[in-house]
Amino acid sequence: MIVCLPVTADGQMGQSWGRADRVAIAEVGELGISKWEEFEVGWDKTHDALEHGQHHERIARFLTDHRVGCVVAGHMGPPMVQMLGEMGISVRLGASGEARKAAASARN
Repeated sequence: MIVCLPVTADGQMGQSWGRADRVAIAEVGELGISKWEEFEVGWDKTHDALEHGQHHERIARFLTDHRVGCVVAGHMGPPMVQMLGEMGISVRLGASGEARKAAASARN
């Protein structure tokens, strides 16, 4: 399963999904995380700068390009949850603490 989550530079869960500065993509299998890659996405800067709908489109494109099947986050707005559901991406909210542990727990 490919998981995406907001992360901080020190390896913790980021505060917000749609306003994340940086995200990680993790490949999570039965034995844990087999691949971990971080990206500076700058969604915190584009959230209010883009026209209505463009921000969600940018996030959707990123997730599709990376074949993400699950998003793990502390919280996100209902419109984003709905969009991800329509894309067939599962959402796990309420995550906090160490990002790698949060990603690994998405397999459960």
